[in-house]
Amino acid sequence: MYMFKYVLKRLCLMLICFAVIMVMCFVLIKMLPIVVEGGASVDKNKFYFELEARRYIQNLQYDGSGNVIAFDNVPVLEQLGLYLKRIFMDGDFGIGMKISEYRNKPVWDAFVSRLPPTVLINVYSSVIGVPIGLGLGILAALKKNTWIDHVISTGVIVLISVPSIVYALLILYVLCFKWQLFPLRMDAGTDYLSWSMFKSMMPATLSLCLGSIAGYARFTRAELTEVLTSEFMLLARTKGLTRGQATVRHALRNSMVPIFPSILSEFVAVLSGSLIIEQMFSIPGVGRLYLDSINYMDYDFFMLLSGFYCLVGLAAGIIVDISYGFIDPRIRMGAR
Repeated sequence: MYMFKYVLKRLCLMLICFAVIMVMCFVLIKMLPIVVEGGASVDKNKFYFELEARRYIQNLQYDGSGNVIAFDNVPVLEQLGLYLKRIFMDGDFGIGMKISEYRNKPVWDAFVSRLPPTVLINVYSSVIGVPIGLGLGILAALKKNTWIDHVISTGVIVLISVPSIVYALLILYVLCFKWQLFPLRMDAGTDYLSWSMFKSMMPATLSLCLGSIAGYARFTRAELTEVLTSEFMLLARTKGLTRGQATVRHALRNSMVPIFPSILSEFVAVLSGSLIIEQMFSIPGVGRLYLDSINYMDYDFFMLLSGFYCLVGLAAGIIVDISYGFIDPRIRMGAR
């Protein structure tokens, strides 16, 4: 019952937070000037950001007399109501206006077509990064204050300190250009599960997972080192367990309580960081589309993608908190 109430409360707070963020995005867009041909800008109140797209499909809002509503005379909150009504009643997230590839095409269809590459490179980076990071962290904790620990800790510091963009440039130059192990660009097409497509995604995947490996290794070493020096570990040894048995049965299990939820939060961090990586490796994903929507001021795309990233971050926060209760039965979320 405590868990149900806690989850329900968090979901309500998540929806409220999501609504506030999206309203802020909508209002801030209304405050921006609209750039027209020749680079000139017009009054920010003269255009509703989907007006041009609506003209293409002749689906403008009409009043009772059959006249087109002048959006420059409609209050911002009323415009927001029309925008939400179109989404929830018609399932219409808008039409692309400025991005040439998706001009006059539904925003939602473009989003769905761009989603698989983004998900795949993030899944691949997690599949590679999680076991390597955990393994290095466990090895460093078990070999504390030895040369192995010093080498791993130094490498972790270097990987954390250097931005992923630098790794991406090194991977492009060394692995793709010099050694020609991978192509410089992702293969075209939608056969995402083929070997050729997987190979073309590896440079971007490696650029994303290097920072994750360092984060997992550092966190795992810190948690496992603390658990290994706990009093219950001494008690386990005095009861006859070997060092390996005590480590596997007790130390690893207890240290994983805060580590596993961090994997979810790290996945969200990688998803956000893939915005630049997708641009560098020509990955036709959601992150690259998001940057294009900002550069071209295509506001229907911007609203949809902002909502997507915001919802992913908020949902991940809830999942991380709830996962504590499943990983460790002693934790009762929402109980007093």
